[in-house]
Order: sequence, then structure tokens, then C-alpha cells
Amino acid sequence: MRELVGPTDLVAFDNPTHALVYSYLEPKLYEKVFDFGCGCGRVARQLILQNPRPKLYVGVDLHAGMIRWCQRNLQPAAPSVSFLHHDVFFERFNPNPNSPSVAKFPVGDSQFTLVNALSVFTHLKEEQAVHYLRECARILTAEGVLHASWFFFDKREFPMLHPEDNALYVSYLHPGAAVIFDRNWVRATARQAGLKIGGIVPPQIRGHQWIVMMTKQQVDEPEFPPDTAPYGVAAAPAGARWDVSDMGLEPE
Repeated sequence: MRELVGPTDLVAFDNPTHALVYSYLEPKLYEKVFDFGCGCGRVARQLILQNPRPKLYVGVDLHAGMIRWCQRNLQPAAPSVSFLHHDVFFERFNPNPNSPSVAKFPVGDSQFTLVNALSVFTHLKEEQAVHYLRECARILTAEGVLHASWFFFDKREFPMLHPEDNALYVSYLHPGAAVIFDRNWVRATARQAGLKIGGIVPPQIRGHQWIVMMTKQQVDEPEFPPDTAPYGVAAAPAGARWDVSDMGLEPE
């Protein structure tokens, strides 16, 4: 499962110092956390060990086996933690043709101080990104923050793109493998959803994932700084198997 979601070293799943998982976020934001795309619980495990632990944590993922693993192995360790299957179609992880391409989050309005979405928008098609920016805005409190990672490009450098084309897809066969968005489109679409960019963390590898913080508050939006990170390779995690949708659902 770790091979499918990113880092495989258990150190990346640990928090032995009980520190805030993201040191640049205010401590009060960790009170109620919604983890969009929780996978096999990397951030959940860190938050369970964090001091203070969130009063409420809800993790959702479209991979049913990872959710079951988290329910059985992490949920018993913390009564404030729960995991739910977000049953939407994804060719590799949830290939049920009857599942919709998007769905409403199974939680109430204005419920969470922090929505975490790492390596999620980097796999969504353009119309899906619109839907989920609206959903993130819906479930955030008035002072809450969406903490999400994105791949960005500057559409002005691609004059062949139509006005309705704001995303680039690295795989012809599997568009969700990695999706790169025009950063001005993301800013404008977030505003339409009721969100404004409040903070930006540049990538550590040139052209890789930017961290963007969005909020419902009226803030002065910063400009994107230059990407001065060193060049490197950080291909999307794939794992050794293609038939992974049933992983974690095997009979005991």
C-alpha cells in the first residue's frame, strides 16, 4: 500500500517527537481535520502521535482496501479518528464503472478547521478539481484552511490551448496518473468556490508539488515565487502491480 501512495520508509509515517505535522500551520488549525485522500494513513498516523492530537479526524479515500486497513489498524488507537470509503471512480484504485466521477463529502458544512489534500488534486481532471474545491470550501469553518498540493504550469507559455483547456495530463492512457494545472486558473477557480490563496510553499524538486493554503477569509493573495528548486526525478508512485484495487480486501 505504501508503494501506491508515495514514500515507503516507515519514518515517513512516524512522529516520534509528537510535533505538529506541518510546522508552518497554526496549531489551532489541527483541532478538526478532514484528510481528503488519506491513503493507508500516513498523515493519520502522524496526527495520532501529534501533541495535541486533533479532537476530530475524518479520513476518506477511494481505495476501499486502504480504508479497511486504516479502520482495523488505526481507528482503534484513537476514538476521535474515523475512516470512510469515498466511492468514486478511479481506473486503477476503484475501477467500478457504476461509481461516479465525483461525490459529496460525507460530512456537514463548516465542520473542519483543516482540510488536508496531499497528492489529490495532482490526480484530478479539470472538472473534478472544480467540484472538490467547492466541497473543500463547503466543509471548512470560516477561519479554516485547505492545505493541498498541486502541479502547476503557466498557460501563457502554451498558446495552442483553448480557453477551456487548463490542465495537462502526462499519460494518454491514464489521465489521472498526474495532472498539471494552470496556476492562474486554480487561483480564479478557488475564488469562484469562495476560497483565496493565503500561503504558498514552493516545491523541493523543480516542477514538482507546490503546497498551497487556501482560506475563506479575505486575505491579500501572494504572488507565486519563482521555482528555484534543483532539478530531480519524482515520478508518481506506481507500485509493482497493476491489479491493486482489491488490495486489502482479501478474505482473512
